[in-house]
Amino acid sequence: MRKILRAEWRCCADFPAKAGNAGLDTQQRWPLLGRDGFRKKVTFGMRLKKSVVLVGMMGAGKTAVGTQLARILSVPFIDSDDAIVAAANRSIAEIFERDGEPFFRQKESQVIGRLLEGPPCVLSTGGGAFMSPLNRQMMAAQGVSVWLCADLDLLWQRVRHKTTRPLLRTSNPRATLKEIYDLRVPVYALADLKVDAAPELSIDEMANRVREALLTRPDVLEG
Repeated sequence: MRKILRAEWRCCADFPAKAGNAGLDTQQRWPLLGRDGFRKKVTFGMRLKKSVVLVGMMGAGKTAVGTQLARILSVPFIDSDDAIVAAANRSIAEIFERDGEPFFRQKESQVIGRLLEGPPCVLSTGGGAFMSPLNRQMMAAQGVSVWLCADLDLLWQRVRHKTTRPLLRTSNPRATLKEIYDLRVPVYALADLKVDAAPELSIDEMANRVREALLTRPDVLEG
């Protein structure tokens, strides 16, 4: 399903185009399957007019919730980090280590801009993407930003055993997570919509919470 790009990492002008095409099939329609493998009832008649951009901390559930939301809305799901990895043929951690965070953020903005120019989709972004004023401007102009808001304890429970988070490779990762959380939350609060996460909520329930929030914006979702 995903088109793997064997691209060399260059300081190249076509980077956003490669990332924009990575794994994106604009005609794709996702079946909504239950855990038993049988199709579940889908709400028809909804039309997404703008891309939904999920923002929030690492561990907030952007990828899992975004995938399910895309199935509900019958639109493609794209993870901006996956698009970057596919275009670079290297992991996010490797990009951070070799080129540094400022370089990664520059390319991240190019990728997000390219993806927002495409057909409406559900776009999951990295935890730091919304910190960029340029990214926030692009999201506001071409989509709607949705903050998946989870508290620090929940985030820590979800990321504590992950080894793929370069920003948490410190001597005290929980303290580092708190520093990042305290810095970013006031900026996440600038998002167009906010949906609160909770430990007891399933992925389906969170996705439907987002859908309900989107229905308050007729300029974004008809249904």
